[in-house]
Amino acid sequence: MNIADLLKYYNNDEVLNEMLNQGKDREVAVMFSKGFFGTRPSILMYKQEIIDAVRSGAVSFHMSVERWKNPMSLNATNTKNDLDDLRKGWDLIIDIDTKVLDYAKICAKLLCHALECHSVKNYGIKYSGGSGFHIAVPYECFPKIVKDKPVEKLFPEAAQKIASYLRAFVRKKLSELILNYNSIEQIMQKTLKTEKELFENSEFNPYSVLEIDAAALSSRHLIRMPYSINEKKGLVSITIKKEDIEEFDTDTAKPENVKTVTPFMDRQKAVPNEADELFIRAYGFYENVEEKLSEPAFKKKVFEKSYEKIPPEKYPPCIKVILEGLEDGKKRALFILVNYFKSANYSKEEILQIIEEWNKKNLEPLKESYIKTQINWNLKSSEYLAPNCDNKMYYQDLGICKKDNICETIKNPINYHFKVYSKKIEPKPKKEPKIKKE
Repeated sequence: MNIADLLKYYNNDEVLNEMLNQGKDREVAVMFSKGFFGTRPSILMYKQEIIDAVRSGAVSFHMSVERWKNPMSLNATNTKNDLDDLRKGWDLIIDIDTKVLDYAKICAKLLCHALECHSVKNYGIKYSGGSGFHIAVPYECFPKIVKDKPVEKLFPEAAQKIASYLRAFVRKKLSELILNYNSIEQIMQKTLKTEKELFENSEFNPYSVLEIDAAALSSRHLIRMPYSINEKKGLVSITIKKEDIEEFDTDTAKPENVKTVTPFMDRQKAVPNEADELFIRAYGFYENVEEKLSEPAFKKKVFEKSYEKIPPEKYPPCIKVILEGLEDGKKRALFILVNYFKSANYSKEEILQIIEEWNKKNLEPLKESYIKTQINWNLKSSEYLAPNCDNKMYYQDLGICKKDNICETIKNPINYHFKVYSKKIEPKPKKEPKIKKE
């Protein structure tokens, strides 16, 4: 595109206002037609700055995933501690990258559904300007503290953990939907991959044809701004609605066809703590993965399920407490119950019956549709356990950790049964320390 065409597109108050709004508190960098960035750090404060940059040869504009107290204080010598002190927040940006736009559409819709399954409703979607999408959850929805650390200091590791969790969460369904859309032969033709490259352990691997990553490779990582033009393809990174993903056509992203502008992330509409469940489950998933990798004997014992169905009298104290009904933390408790009973050899019908009876005892019962969705998703996923016993966000914070002598020797609630079953240890309440009399 020549400068005249670029100016014609960018000289639009709605486009300029949205770029300024999304660029607030962020580092912003311009990219020129030859593919190199302008001076960093830089910021955008006025509409005229965007127009002047375009006149100077800028084609696209990129913004940091992180939000900064003073972006202009950033420099090449900033240490990690410096960056943690300067960072005032960050947004979760899930990047779907593939050469086949139709696969990106399937994945984007599935990820939107996954976020909603975790109670996240206020998310944004934008076309990348290439062949993928960005899905964003604003910082205002995050918990304030995670693992005893301020969430703003957990970048990029928290974003990467959430992305890994979501990859695992949607993998099976994503594979199924892509195979319903195209045959293996068609996938090979579209992606130019061999059949061997498409399979892993004799199963189709959806991540052989697309990637789901957090746009959080490192601090100061940039993404293309909403309504910026893609410097390679000449298409606009427009925002879209979930219901429009399937019918999305790149023609609508041509500069001349962009007629309306909608916010990518609306900070004003964000609901505080809406993403709590997403963070909790992602961290619980990550801990279980580490557990499986570091203790193969434990993995074998749990996942082979060589034991009988665990009877109610052998449930650990925390499960018994949950089953009495709760006032708060019911969604976290549901996650514990589904994964515990899945590992305890209960069928889907039995799990549903147990949870329906439990839900009636709760002060404010969860919606039946939410329960069924969570059970279906968790039973379809790989064999992950309930969160480990030292996961404060689940057990201690919910007030359900009532340790006895067996609890002191295990790492996960499912181990409780092994101790009782294999060693015939009788559970005894934890002794309270004696108080000396004056």
